[in-house]
Amino acid sequence: MELKTILYDVQDRIATITLNRPHRMNAWTGRMHTEYRYALDQADRDGNVSVIVVTGAENSFCAGADTAALEGHAARGGYDAGTAPDIVTPGKGDFSPFQENFSYHFALEKPVIAAINGPAAGVGLVLACFADLRFAVEGAKFTTAHGRFNLPAEYGLSWLLPRLIGLTKANDLLLSSRVFLAEEAMDLGLLNGVMSREELVPYVYDYARTLAEKVSPGSLKETKRQIYTDLHRDVGEAVREADQLLSEMVKSPNYNIGVKAFMKKQKADWEYGE
Repeated sequence: MELKTILYDVQDRIATITLNRPHRMNAWTGRMHTEYRYALDQADRDGNVSVIVVTGAENSFCAGADTAALEGHAARGGYDAGTAPDIVTPGKGDFSPFQENFSYHFALEKPVIAAINGPAAGVGLVLACFADLRFAVEGAKFTTAHGRFNLPAEYGLSWLLPRLIGLTKANDLLLSSRVFLAEEAMDLGLLNGVMSREELVPYVYDYARTLAEKVSPGSLKETKRQIYTDLHRDVGEAVREADQLLSEMVKSPNYNIGVKAFMKKQKADWEYGE
Protein backbone atom coordinates (compact mmCIF):
# COMPACT_ATOMS: atom_id res chain seq x y z
CA MET A 1 0.00 0.00 0.00
CA GLU A 2 1.21 3.51 -0.82
CA LEU A 3 1.38 5.52 2.40
CA LYS A 4 0.28 9.13 2.00
CA THR A 5 -0.84 10.15 5.48
CA ILE A 6 1.58 8.26 7.73
CA LEU A 7 5.28 7.48 7.84
CA TYR A 8 6.55 4.00 8.65
CA ASP A 9 10.07 3.06 9.71
CA VAL A 10 11.80 0.14 11.45
CA GLN A 11 15.09 0.46 13.36
CA ASP A 12 16.57 -1.50 16.27
CA ARG A 13 13.51 -3.79 16.39
CA ILE A 14 11.24 -0.76 16.89
CA ALA A 15 8.59 0.13 14.30
CA THR A 16 7.61 3.80 14.27
CA ILE A 17 4.25 4.88 12.88
CA THR A 18 4.03 8.66 12.47
CA LEU A 19 0.71 10.33 11.72
CA ASN A 20 1.79 12.70 8.97
CA ARG A 21 -0.67 15.48 8.14
CA PRO A 22 1.10 18.29 10.01
CA HIS A 23 -0.68 21.02 8.02
CA ARG A 24 -3.90 19.74 9.67
CA MET A 25 -2.36 18.90 13.07
CA ASN A 26 -2.42 15.25 11.93
CA ALA A 27 -6.22 15.24 11.87
CA TRP A 28 -7.76 11.84 11.29
CA THR A 29 -9.27 10.78 7.96
CA GLY A 30 -10.53 7.54 6.48
CA ARG A 31 -7.33 7.31 4.45
CA MET A 32 -5.23 7.72 7.59
CA HIS A 33 -7.22 5.05 9.41
CA THR A 34 -6.75 2.65 6.47
CA GLU A 35 -3.00 3.29 6.33
CA TYR A 36 -2.63 3.14 10.12
CA ARG A 37 -4.27 -0.28 10.31
CA TYR A 38 -2.13 -1.52 7.43
CA ALA A 39 1.07 -0.29 9.10
CA LEU A 40 0.11 -1.82 12.45
CA ASP A 41 -0.53 -5.14 10.75
CA GLN A 42 2.83 -4.98 8.96
CA ALA A 43 4.65 -4.22 12.22
CA ASP A 44 2.89 -7.00 14.09
CA ARG A 45 3.76 -9.55 11.41
CA ASP A 46 7.39 -8.44 11.03
CA GLY A 47 9.81 -10.77 12.80
CA ASN A 48 12.29 -7.91 13.03
CA VAL A 49 9.91 -5.79 15.15
CA SER A 50 9.46 -6.18 18.91
CA VAL A 51 7.84 -2.86 19.87
CA ILE A 52 5.65 -0.32 18.04
CA VAL A 53 5.84 3.44 18.68
CA VAL A 54 3.02 5.71 17.49
CA THR A 55 3.53 9.47 17.32
CA GLY A 56 2.62 12.55 15.27
CA ALA A 57 4.55 14.70 12.82
CA GLU A 58 5.94 17.98 14.08
CA ASN A 59 4.31 19.26 17.29
CA SER A 60 0.94 17.52 17.22
CA PHE A 61 -0.20 13.98 17.98
CA CYS A 62 -3.69 13.97 16.44
CA ALA A 63 -6.19 16.84 16.65
CA GLY A 64 -9.16 14.52 16.10
CA ALA A 65 -11.32 14.02 13.03
CA ASP A 66 -10.57 16.35 10.15
CA THR A 67 -13.08 19.20 10.08
CA ALA A 68 -13.73 18.57 6.39
CA ALA A 69 -14.91 15.08 7.30
CA LEU A 70 -17.12 16.47 10.07
CA GLU A 71 -18.70 18.89 7.60
CA GLY A 72 -19.17 16.05 5.14
CA HIS A 73 -21.13 14.00 7.68
CA ALA A 74 -23.41 16.98 8.27
CA ALA A 75 -23.92 17.60 4.53
CA ARG A 76 -24.74 13.95 3.86
CA GLY A 77 -26.94 13.63 6.90
CA GLY A 78 -25.09 10.52 8.05
CA TYR A 79 -21.75 9.14 9.20
CA ASP A 80 -19.23 7.84 6.67
CA ALA A 81 -16.02 6.35 8.08
CA GLY A 82 -14.28 6.78 4.74
CA THR A 83 -12.84 3.26 4.81
CA ALA A 84 -13.35 0.34 2.44
CA PRO A 85 -15.17 -2.85 3.49
CA ASP A 86 -11.97 -4.88 3.03
CA ILE A 87 -9.89 -2.73 5.41
CA VAL A 88 -7.20 -4.71 7.22
CA THR A 89 -7.90 -5.77 10.80
CA PRO A 90 -4.51 -5.93 12.55
CA GLY A 91 -3.49 -8.57 15.04
CA LYS A 92 -4.58 -12.08 15.84
CA GLY A 93 -8.35 -11.60 15.85
CA ASP A 94 -9.41 -14.95 17.33
CA PHE A 95 -11.33 -13.14 20.10
CA SER A 96 -14.23 -11.24 18.53
CA PRO A 97 -14.20 -8.15 20.82
CA PHE A 98 -10.67 -7.46 19.58
CA GLN A 99 -11.75 -7.16 15.93
CA GLU A 100 -13.55 -3.81 16.16
CA ASN A 101 -12.26 -0.30 15.47
CA PHE A 102 -9.29 0.43 17.75
CA SER A 103 -9.93 -2.63 19.93
CA TYR A 104 -7.74 -4.39 17.36
CA HIS A 105 -4.82 -2.94 19.36
CA PHE A 106 -5.55 -5.58 22.00
CA ALA A 107 -5.06 -8.35 19.44
CA LEU A 108 -1.56 -7.21 18.51
CA GLU A 109 1.26 -9.43 19.73
CA LYS A 110 3.59 -6.49 20.29
CA PRO A 111 3.27 -3.59 22.73
CA VAL A 112 2.30 -0.18 21.39
CA ILE A 113 3.76 2.98 22.96
CA ALA A 114 2.13 6.34 22.25
CA ALA A 115 4.62 9.22 22.16
CA ILE A 116 2.14 12.08 22.50
CA ASN A 117 4.09 15.07 21.21
CA GLY A 118 1.17 17.52 21.09
CA PRO A 119 -2.64 17.79 21.18
CA ALA A 120 -4.67 14.57 21.30
CA ALA A 121 -8.38 15.24 20.79
CA GLY A 122 -11.35 13.04 19.96
CA VAL A 123 -10.16 10.07 17.95
CA GLY A 124 -6.59 11.17 18.74
CA LEU A 125 -7.28 10.62 22.43
CA VAL A 126 -8.94 7.30 21.58
CA LEU A 127 -5.83 6.19 19.72
CA ALA A 128 -3.61 7.17 22.65
CA CYS A 129 -5.83 5.34 25.15
CA PHE A 130 -5.76 2.11 23.13
CA ALA A 131 -1.95 2.13 23.22
CA ASP A 132 -0.41 -0.03 25.94
CA LEU A 133 1.79 2.78 27.31
CA ARG A 134 1.50 6.56 26.99
CA PHE A 135 4.15 9.26 27.39
CA ALA A 136 3.39 12.92 26.68
CA VAL A 137 5.13 16.23 26.22
CA GLU A 138 4.58 18.87 28.89
CA GLY A 139 1.51 21.00 28.31
CA ALA A 140 -0.06 18.74 25.66
CA LYS A 141 -3.81 19.31 25.42
CA PHE A 142 -6.29 16.44 25.67
CA THR A 143 -10.05 16.28 25.19
CA THR A 144 -12.67 13.64 24.40
CA ALA A 145 -14.22 16.39 22.20
CA HIS A 146 -17.41 14.52 21.23
CA GLY A 147 -19.80 16.55 23.39
CA ARG A 148 -19.44 19.74 21.38
CA PHE A 149 -20.50 17.91 18.19
CA ASN A 150 -23.55 16.08 19.55
CA LEU A 151 -21.72 12.77 19.24
CA PRO A 152 -21.45 9.79 21.60
CA ALA A 153 -18.23 8.76 23.30
CA GLU A 154 -16.31 7.32 20.39
CA TYR A 155 -14.84 3.93 19.60
CA GLY A 156 -15.36 2.28 22.97
CA LEU A 157 -13.81 5.09 25.02
CA SER A 158 -16.76 4.80 27.44
CA TRP A 159 -15.59 1.21 28.14
CA LEU A 160 -11.86 1.87 28.18
CA LEU A 161 -11.43 5.17 30.02
CA PRO A 162 -13.14 4.03 33.27
CA ARG A 163 -10.85 1.00 33.27
CA LEU A 164 -7.77 3.19 32.85
CA ILE A 165 -8.50 5.91 35.42
CA GLY A 166 -11.65 4.87 37.31
CA LEU A 167 -15.32 5.68 36.81
CA THR A 168 -15.49 8.97 38.71
CA LYS A 169 -12.57 10.57 36.84
CA ALA A 170 -13.65 9.11 33.50
CA ASN A 171 -17.18 10.47 33.93
CA ASP A 172 -15.76 13.98 34.30
CA LEU A 173 -13.79 13.76 31.04
CA LEU A 174 -16.48 11.93 29.08
CA LEU A 175 -19.47 14.00 30.15
CA SER A 176 -17.82 17.42 29.98
CA SER A 177 -15.54 17.00 26.95
CA ARG A 178 -13.36 19.59 28.67
CA VAL A 179 -9.75 20.27 27.77
CA PHE A 180 -7.13 19.01 30.21
CA LEU A 181 -3.36 19.13 30.06
CA ALA A 182 -0.72 16.41 30.19
CA GLU A 183 0.13 17.25 33.79
CA GLU A 184 -3.46 16.59 34.89
CA ALA A 185 -3.58 13.47 32.72
CA MET A 186 -0.53 12.22 34.62
CA ASP A 187 -2.24 12.90 37.96
CA LEU A 188 -5.34 11.07 36.74
CA GLY A 189 -3.26 7.99 35.94
CA LEU A 190 -3.79 8.23 32.18
CA LEU A 191 -0.10 8.66 31.35
CA ASN A 192 3.06 6.77 32.20
CA GLY A 193 5.19 9.90 32.05
CA VAL A 194 5.31 13.61 31.17
CA MET A 195 8.49 15.31 30.04
CA SER A 196 9.91 18.15 27.99
CA ARG A 197 9.86 18.07 24.21
CA GLU A 198 13.61 17.48 24.16
CA GLU A 199 13.30 14.51 26.51
CA LEU A 200 10.23 12.79 25.06
CA VAL A 201 11.61 11.04 21.98
CA PRO A 202 14.89 9.81 23.54
CA TYR A 203 13.03 8.53 26.60
CA VAL A 204 10.37 6.67 24.61
CA TYR A 205 12.95 4.96 22.40
CA ASP A 206 15.13 4.04 25.37
CA TYR A 207 12.04 2.48 26.98
CA ALA A 208 11.14 0.67 23.75
CA ARG A 209 14.70 -0.67 23.39
CA THR A 210 14.56 -1.92 26.98
CA LEU A 211 11.44 -3.91 26.17
CA ALA A 212 12.96 -5.23 22.95
CA GLU A 213 16.28 -6.24 24.51
CA LYS A 214 15.47 -7.31 28.07
CA VAL A 215 12.05 -8.96 27.73
CA SER A 216 11.63 -12.12 25.69
CA PRO A 217 9.31 -11.80 22.68
CA GLY A 218 7.21 -14.70 23.94
CA SER A 219 6.71 -13.02 27.30
CA LEU A 220 5.71 -9.70 25.69
CA LYS A 221 3.19 -11.45 23.45
CA GLU A 222 1.57 -13.63 26.10
CA THR A 223 1.55 -11.00 28.85
CA LYS A 224 -0.15 -8.47 26.58
CA ARG A 225 -2.77 -11.01 25.53
CA GLN A 226 -3.38 -11.98 29.17
CA ILE A 227 -3.84 -8.35 30.24
CA TYR A 228 -6.63 -7.60 27.79
CA THR A 229 -8.30 -11.00 27.71
CA ASP A 230 -8.44 -11.01 31.51
CA LEU A 231 -10.56 -7.84 31.41
CA HIS A 232 -13.34 -10.06 30.06
CA ARG A 233 -13.19 -12.98 32.46
CA ASP A 234 -13.07 -13.93 36.12
CA VAL A 235 -9.95 -14.31 38.21
CA GLY A 236 -10.19 -18.10 38.32
CA GLU A 237 -9.94 -18.37 34.55
CA ALA A 238 -7.00 -15.98 34.58
CA VAL A 239 -5.13 -18.03 37.18
CA ARG A 240 -5.82 -21.33 35.41
CA GLU A 241 -4.54 -20.02 32.10
CA ALA A 242 -1.48 -18.47 33.76
CA ASP A 243 -0.64 -21.87 35.27
CA GLN A 244 -1.04 -23.53 31.88
CA LEU A 245 1.12 -20.92 30.14
CA LEU A 246 3.80 -21.30 32.81
CA SER A 247 4.04 -25.04 32.11
CA GLU A 248 4.26 -24.42 28.37
CA MET A 249 6.64 -21.47 28.32
CA VAL A 250 9.37 -23.02 30.49
CA LYS A 251 9.83 -25.47 27.60
CA SER A 252 10.74 -22.64 25.24
CA PRO A 253 14.41 -22.07 24.32
CA ASN A 254 13.97 -18.48 25.44
CA TYR A 255 13.36 -19.65 29.01
CA ASN A 256 16.83 -21.24 29.13
CA ILE A 257 18.32 -18.22 27.34
CA GLY A 258 16.78 -15.87 29.90
CA VAL A 259 17.88 -17.91 32.91
CA LYS A 260 21.46 -18.26 31.67
CA ALA A 261 21.70 -14.55 30.81
CA PHE A 262 20.38 -13.62 34.24
CA MET A 263 22.80 -15.93 36.05
CA LYS A 264 25.76 -14.66 34.02
CA LYS A 265 24.60 -11.02 34.20
CA GLN A 266 24.69 -10.87 30.41
CA LYS A 267 22.35 -9.56 27.74
CA ALA A 268 19.94 -12.25 26.52
CA ASP A 269 20.23 -13.18 22.87
CA TRP A 270 16.56 -13.97 22.29
CA GLU A 271 15.23 -16.30 19.61
CA TYR A 272 12.49 -14.63 17.55
CA GLY A 273 9.65 -16.10 15.55
CA GLU A 274 8.28 -18.33 18.30
